[in-house]
Amino acid sequence: MSPRERIVHALLGCLMAAAFAVLYAPIILVSVLAFFPALRGKVDWSNPSVEAFGKLAGNASILEALLNTLIVGLTTVAVSLALGTLLAYRTSRRNDWVSRLVEFVIFLPFLLPPIITGLSLLSSLQQAGIPRSLVTVVIGHVLFVLALVYRLLLNRLRSIGASIVDASHDLGASGWQTFRYVLAPSLSSALLTSGVLVFALSFDETLITVFLSGDDSTLPIRLWAMIRVGFSQDINALVMLVLAFSVVMTVAIAWLLQARRSRAAG
Repeated sequence: MSPRERIVHALLGCLMAAAFAVLYAPIILVSVLAFFPALRGKVDWSNPSVEAFGKLAGNASILEALLNTLIVGLTTVAVSLALGTLLAYRTSRRNDWVSRLVEFVIFLPFLLPPIITGLSLLSSLQQAGIPRSLVTVVIGHVLFVLALVYRLLLNRLRSIGASIVDASHDLGASGWQTFRYVLAPSLSSALLTSGVLVFALSFDETLITVFLSGDDSTLPIRLWAMIRVGFSQDINALVMLVLAFSVVMTVAIAWLLQARRSRAAG
C-alpha cells in the first residue's frame, strides 16, 4: 500500500469514527445520565442510583401515555396492514387508472410535511364534528404510514406473479383460500417488516399527534412536555427505556427473520 493510499484510508477511518461518534455518543450519554442525578444543572457523578426508574414505574401519567402509545401503535399496525394488503392486491391484479388514482391518494399524506397533514386532518375532522381522541390519532397515523405498507406489499405481490394466483383459482380454491394458503406465506416477511416499520413510525410520530390527540397524551407528547422544563434524570431514564425497547424489538425481529430463512433453506 502506497503512502497516499494509507493517508486516504486514515482519513476515511477518521471520518467513519466521527460519524459513529455523532450518531451514538448522545445515546450513550443519555443512557449514562439516567443513573446519575443532576443538581442545579450539574451532574453528580459520585452518587449513581436507579431511583429515576422507580419514579417512572410509579408515575401514573407516564404509564397512561405509554399505554396510549401502545394502543395507537398496535391499532395503526392492524388497520394499515389490512388496508395496505387489500389495496396492494387490487393494484397487482388491475393496474388501471383507478389504481393510479388510489396510489396518488395514498402517497400524498406521506409526501406532505407532517404539519400540513396534521392541520388538514384537524380541519377536516372539526368540519365533520369528530372530537379529537385516540381514534383520530389512529386515523392520522394510518394515513401517514399507509403508503409504506402499500409499496412494500405491492412489490412483494408483483414478485410473486399473477400466475400462481390464477393457478390456485383454476384448481378450485376460493379467494380466501388463495390468500391464506398461497399469498399469506409469501407475504409473511413483508407483513412483518411493514408492521415493525409502521409501529416505529407511529411510536415516534409527534406533529400529527399534537394536532389530533386532544386530552389523550401519547409518550412522545408527554416526553416533549417534560423536556420543555429542562432535562432531568427522569427524562434520561425514560429515553433509555425507549431505546432499550427499540433495540430488543429490532434484535428479536431480526432473529425471527433469520430463523425463518434458515428453516426455508433447510
